[in-house]
Parts: sequence; structure tokens; C-alpha cells
Amino acid sequence: MSTVNLKQLAKELNLSVSTVSKAFKNSYDISEATRERILTRAKQLNYQPNPYAAGLRTQRSQTIAVVIPEIANNFFVQAINGIETVAQGMGYHVMIYLTHEDQSKEQAFLQHLQNGRVDAILLSLSSGKDHAQQLKELQKRDIPIVLFDRIDTQVDAIKIQTDNIESSYKATTHLIEAGCKKIAHLTLSEKLAISNDRLEGYKRALKDAGLKFKKELVVDCSLTKNNEDQIVQLLQKLRPDGLFSGFEKLALQTYQVCEKLNVNIPNDLKLISFSNLPIAELLNPGLSVVVQPAFEIGKVAAEMIFELLKIKGSNRIKTITIPSHLIKRKSTGN
Repeated sequence: MSTVNLKQLAKELNLSVSTVSKAFKNSYDISEATRERILTRAKQLNYQPNPYAAGLRTQRSQTIAVVIPEIANNFFVQAINGIETVAQGMGYHVMIYLTHEDQSKEQAFLQHLQNGRVDAILLSLSSGKDHAQQLKELQKRDIPIVLFDRIDTQVDAIKIQTDNIESSYKATTHLIEAGCKKIAHLTLSEKLAISNDRLEGYKRALKDAGLKFKKELVVDCSLTKNNEDQIVQLLQKLRPDGLFSGFEKLALQTYQVCEKLNVNIPNDLKLISFSNLPIAELLNPGLSVVVQPAFEIGKVAAEMIFELLKIKGSNRIKTITIPSHLIKRKSTGN
């Protein structure tokens, strides 16, 4: 099928080239009715905007980078879907960079991205330390950046997150209401704000229930290796009756350990975790979860990036918190 160019499409619609162009950039300078009219006719005529030509005119690459610590976590898969939904609607490409929890890789990626390869960066931090300096360097170069999920509290930027403290409080309280008196917590590096917030919610729930916080029941784990030995020691030596996992992978490893040790979930150990695993209910028993609004977090993060791109040199400061929700299943006796 033959295609038309931008000028021919504008002539078909009896509109200016600039007006038609704005429809493909989601510009607020035209009405929604005009935009819909343009997009409908463009589809009929098989018109496809050329992002590379647009990039030459605007000195932009029409590409945004998404830098994340891993892809195995279902949260990031869903967040990327949200990001791509917005980016594609704006005529942008998305490049994914995986740090694999390695801060040196993260630094190398961010250094590489300063050369104009991308127009903006969406970043979820690795479990390293002292991210603030590298992020401030990006801001000095006027590169729009939005942090999502794993944020840095020391950097003034737009940040999209869930209510980690409140959700962790609810998860721990659910274990307490299920009869647990000795609740363990699996977490990641204390250098991550997200880990500290989830630990804080856990602590507050214990305090409000009159249960003493015991440091030995908090196990610092790693997402780059198997933590089975640590979980085995926790269950054999301390024998908790409840466990709140701050991260999906750690909960799945707990299932494996319980199978090996013949620990029955939920009779011997009640288990709840942050998780966006689509098959969580199909585990044996079904896993009680705190489900993050991953798609929405990705979508909002992308929308904020394009807001920054509209205003060159803009460095807005805002934290947007989108609530998670708790689903009770058989792993906590429900």
C-alpha cells in the first residue's frame, strides 16, 4: 500500500503542516477533536511519522532510556509495558539497560547516555551505594531524569513510587492478625530507600501490636545470588511463625527452602510478600501478596519524562506515590 508524507496528509485535511505534526506529539496546542481527526485520517492513508527525520529537525533522538536492575522481577516487566504505552503514543523508542544489581554497570550506562544517544532517562536504582553524585551530574547536563520504584531520597527530582511503609505495615499486621507472634523479615541492602521503607513499615506494625522488634529476625539478602542458606538458618535456628518478604524472588526461595525442610506453609510458617507474579495464586499454597501498581508507575513515570521534555532545562521536584493493594491467600491461612 502506498503511503503519504506529512505535507500530503496536511493537504488532505486542509490543515497546516505544523498543526498535523503537533497531533503526533500529543501537543496541548490543538484540541482533542482535531487530534483525533488527524490520527484517524492518518491511519486511513497509512501515514507513519518518521521519528528520525523529526530528530534531525529538533536535535533529538526520539528515544528514551530505561535503566533497571533486573528483568526477572515481574514488577519491572509490567512497568516497562506502562512506559512503552506512553512512549509509543508520543512517537518515541525505548531502550532498556539492565544493571544486574551492579552499580559500576549503572554508572557506565549513565556515563554513556550523556552523549546524546537518548533524550531522557527513566531510572530504578541498583542496590549499590551513593547514587546521588552520578544523578546530579546528569542533571547538570540538563538531561531529564525520572526515578521510579527504587529512588534516591538525596536527589531533587521527580520520583514515582508506591506506599512502601504503609503497604509493609499492612502486610505485617495481616500476619499478626493471623496469629503470628514471631515474624521475620527478608530484605535487601540498607542502602536502598525502598528496603528501609519496607523495614520501617514492618517495625511500626510490630510496635503497634506490642511485639518486640528483634534484629536477628531481619535477614539482609541479595538479588544477585541464591539466599537459601540464609533462609535455612533463619527457619532452623530462630523458627519464626510468620515471614514478610520485601521482594518477590526472596519469597520464591522461601517456598523452595520450606519444601526441603518439610516446613508447612501456612501451618508452620505463614508467608506474605511484595510480588507482581501473575501466577502467585497458583503456588502451593497460593501466596498472599502486596501487589504494586507496576503498569501505572511506569506509565506515570513516562508521562513525567515527557512533561520535562516539553520544557527544556526544567528540573521539577515532585514525589508521586501510587498505593499498592494486599491480596490474602492460603499462605497466610486464608
